[in-house]
Amino acid sequence: MLKRIQYIFLLLLVLVSLFSCSKSQILTENEKNWLQANDSISVGVFPYYAPYQFINENETIDGILIDYLTLIEDKIDHKFRKKLYTNWEQLLNDAKSNKVDIILEIQQTNKRSSYLEFYSKLFESPYSIITRKDSSYGSNLKDFFDKTITVPKDYGIHEILTEKEKNLTISTEIDDITCLKHLNSGKYHAYIGPKAVANYLTNTENLDNLKIVSETKYNYSPSIAVQKDNEILNQIFSKITKSITDNEKEIIFDNWLYNAIIPFYKKPSFWIVLTGIILLSFIIILLLNRYLKYLIRQKTKELNIAKERAEESNKLKTAFIHNISHEVRTPMNGIIGFSELINDPNITPDKQKEYSKIIIDSSNQLINIIDDIIEISKLETNQVEVRFEEMNLNQILQMQFTNFQSKAILKNIAIHLNTSLTDDQGIILMDKLKINRILYNLIDNAIKFTNKGSIEIFCKIIDNHILIKIIDTGIGIKPQDQELIFRNFSQSEKEVTKSYDGLGLGLSIALKNAKLINGNISFTSMLNKGSTFTLKIPYHPILDPNKNNVYDISETKSNTLIKQVILIAEDGDINFLFLKTILLKMKGYKFVIHRAENGKEAVEICEDNKFIDLVLMDIRMPIMDGYTATRKIKKIRPGLPIVAQTAYSTKEDIEKALEAGCDDFVSKPVDRKLLKPIINKYFSVFAKSKLT
Repeated sequence: MLKRIQYIFLLLLVLVSLFSCSKSQILTENEKNWLQANDSISVGVFPYYAPYQFINENETIDGILIDYLTLIEDKIDHKFRKKLYTNWEQLLNDAKSNKVDIILEIQQTNKRSSYLEFYSKLFESPYSIITRKDSSYGSNLKDFFDKTITVPKDYGIHEILTEKEKNLTISTEIDDITCLKHLNSGKYHAYIGPKAVANYLTNTENLDNLKIVSETKYNYSPSIAVQKDNEILNQIFSKITKSITDNEKEIIFDNWLYNAIIPFYKKPSFWIVLTGIILLSFIIILLLNRYLKYLIRQKTKELNIAKERAEESNKLKTAFIHNISHEVRTPMNGIIGFSELINDPNITPDKQKEYSKIIIDSSNQLINIIDDIIEISKLETNQVEVRFEEMNLNQILQMQFTNFQSKAILKNIAIHLNTSLTDDQGIILMDKLKINRILYNLIDNAIKFTNKGSIEIFCKIIDNHILIKIIDTGIGIKPQDQELIFRNFSQSEKEVTKSYDGLGLGLSIALKNAKLINGNISFTSMLNKGSTFTLKIPYHPILDPNKNNVYDISETKSNTLIKQVILIAEDGDINFLFLKTILLKMKGYKFVIHRAENGKEAVEICEDNKFIDLVLMDIRMPIMDGYTATRKIKKIRPGLPIVAQTAYSTKEDIEKALEAGCDDFVSKPVDRKLLKPIINKYFSVFAKSKLT
């Protein structure tokens, strides 16, 4: 009996789940993902059009269309960001300039259709003529040709009457209630607006002296509007508005226009929800035991997967050890064997040179194997340090090209170098050893697996990144093996291992080094057609301080060119590069930047270079700290501004820096928004002094 009850509850749970999930099936997975990625979609709300949308007595936005928006949000399980407007003209301007994505309530007109798509005309309310009770002008629009009609500015009725009733004299106010109040006071002869709105406002605002004379041939049909150029959002609204049934619309409409507000505890829905919660709690208690068993099965499955991976890793390492024996013995055989042959007294000079070359090549091969083993060991144990330095990428590419040219010629394949970097662009801040190592492994890999055709080394700058592509016409990689090529200790297949030398570490080493310098390696490959490996690294240019080093001070008498020289006292390469980049990108300035790697060097530069205009002083440096350096510089040049920059930003640290002679203080990490006003403060003074 108990089992039967459990199965009944399980069936109910499945039905509830299916029902609850049904709303999410309206959108595709791509549309759901798009909504999640664009969580700042804004809905323009103008809550001054009761009963459609208004601010209620609890100071919250309420109304028919607010309930309709809530229904849409529930169906797609996504909340839009409401953007409140108090001025309808501003809302329209924002819609025209694409500053708001959705408008909750708007009348469709020809002009608006040029930039908006309209959805879901929930209801229609005829535009009616309203006058004072003591007036009798007639019931048709033509009876008011010699009268003054008032409508809200830029509302739909304003656009409709301006376009289609050119004989009417129209005066505008900011909104409907203002129009009705001025009509009530005798300023205008009539007002034209939606009948439902007129009824609501005349009753709630006690405008007893007004009456509805007649209905016009025009109707107020509010729609939800979406920016026309947002294709995905329009696609979503087209689906969701079509999914809303007439019954759902009637429930919202009737709730506002006909039904009285019922306390929540008297609504059937409250008791249905409460009963559902109790039932669901009971089901959870019954299924708790089964759920725990399910968790145990899942954990057991995860442990088995982890065990299989560990065993696979162990097999790979075992295979690697066996492979080492073969790979090490091969060059050792060449070294030992030909060393014995070279001692033969009858050997000719030509043979002696040939054997010497074989011994040298075998020695280099052995060194490369040992280097790979040592490097992968360091990379696996995080013992590798990144050392950024100034380097010439064009020179490195040329060197790698030259080194591999002879190897390519021996295999009868062409090798080309194609770089779009200028000499200035090639000077960058990067880890030179790691770039060399990555390029060596990628080019060596391309030559190793290419038997005919060509290899191209291609380099260019895209979006603050350097892309280096190694394109070959080699054997390619099978699709099923493409996930394996970056693994340690493995090549893509046993046949390749037999045909080509190597431990299978080159690409793994290259990828790990690329990650260390905040780069990445990707590839595309087609079997028997070739492969393209792409190295992507950040572009950190080092600009020549002798170029673009003048600043044109505007608003001066003679537009004199003024050189602005900054000394950055900073021992950290990355911090120096960051500060330098901020300064060089600062609009309105052209800086010449010098660097001191310690306090002693900063003092010497300020002594020797009288053109230093400002010093950014790191407090914690080797040899001499920033406090001591500041005191010495101030003795030499009392008027030179010094700005302290340090990670220590307590009140005591700031006071200590100021006591040492610093004129200002910025804390690390340096915020460019805080640094710009400080630069403006001191260089505005320098500009004036240098021009006079």
